[in-house]
Amino acid sequence: MSEGLDRERWLSDLRSRVPEIGAGEALARQQVGGLLIDVREDSERASGSPTGALGLSRGFLELRIEQVAPDRAQDILLLCGSGQRSLLAAEALQRMGYARVSSVAGGMGAWKTAGLPVTAGALDTDAAERYSRQILLSQVGEAGQARLAEARIVVLGAGGLGSPALLYLAAAGVGHITLIDDDRVERSNLHRQVVHNDARVGMGKAESARMTMMALNPRISVKVVADRLRADNVEALIRDHDVVIDGADNFATRYLLAAATRHLRLPMVYAAIERFTGQVSVFDPRREDSPCYRCLFPEPPSAADAPNCAEAGVLGVLPGTLGLVQATEAIKLVLDIGQPLVGRLLTYDALGMRFRELKLRRDPGCPGCGTHAHFEGYSDLERMCAAAI
Repeated sequence: MSEGLDRERWLSDLRSRVPEIGAGEALARQQVGGLLIDVREDSERASGSPTGALGLSRGFLELRIEQVAPDRAQDILLLCGSGQRSLLAAEALQRMGYARVSSVAGGMGAWKTAGLPVTAGALDTDAAERYSRQILLSQVGEAGQARLAEARIVVLGAGGLGSPALLYLAAAGVGHITLIDDDRVERSNLHRQVVHNDARVGMGKAESARMTMMALNPRISVKVVADRLRADNVEALIRDHDVVIDGADNFATRYLLAAATRHLRLPMVYAAIERFTGQVSVFDPRREDSPCYRCLFPEPPSAADAPNCAEAGVLGVLPGTLGLVQATEAIKLVLDIGQPLVGRLLTYDALGMRFRELKLRRDPGCPGCGTHAHFEGYSDLERMCAAAI
């Protein structure tokens, strides 16, 4: 009995120090510039939140409030489920120096009873919990997470570069991933191609990767294409995607992919590795200032000048580092945040543990995107690359 009395006394004390307002008043103040914050957990907000409210869970309020409300004189309106957590939240903000903080009496229950506008959560309970740490980022939020769920990314290759990229795209919640690879898992792949495992030696790489990705995140959709990229299928396979990730291990495929992404105006996230070094860039034909792959490599080098991993060897962890950069760039492109690696070539030296950034400008004389560039078809590209071998 005394515990109940103490609790009531404590709440009464809070109410004496924190102004409480009705749901209708909260809406009116929101409409004239007040910041309405729903401090319930992500899973609670999944079923709906006051229209226009900022979702910021009670546990993270003090950590993030200065990012969303730097002005301590701003009118802040806090809402929870029943009106008690919002009292605690308001008291915390008062201690931080916020002068105009109010708690919505009755919380979300009162808001709904009053028939005030509610917006259904962009995420269901599972998604709200699964992506909760990512949603906390102001550059992502629920809207960004929903955008990732709608995104369509094609990844060429489930090898050293593709493996880490695929795992993190799946974990991040990219909703539609197309995986193109006609190769099979070999035991010599496993030291770097971490999307596969020993039990799947001999299985098709695309299907093996799909199994791992779906086990990590069953919410996503993975389309498997167990075929080689060719002149007669390249456009059909990559069309209708938002971003293309290049995990190819040969120049013939890469030149085809670069030409098709340019023709279809799709951003291509490029990476290449050899021994202890690698490089990454983004070629985005939607931008007038973006170079293309052939600004970097106008013509394919000879096989002697560009050996593959089977011939030259590769440190197992190297493609992990570069593949993660590719996944990062792809996510940034989908969310339209940050500064993509357009016009920049990021190089990595694992032995020296050094990253170096080089300017990569569009070449007016480039055979791929230059002033007088003339595209004669994908078959000619295949022949050009074959002649260099």
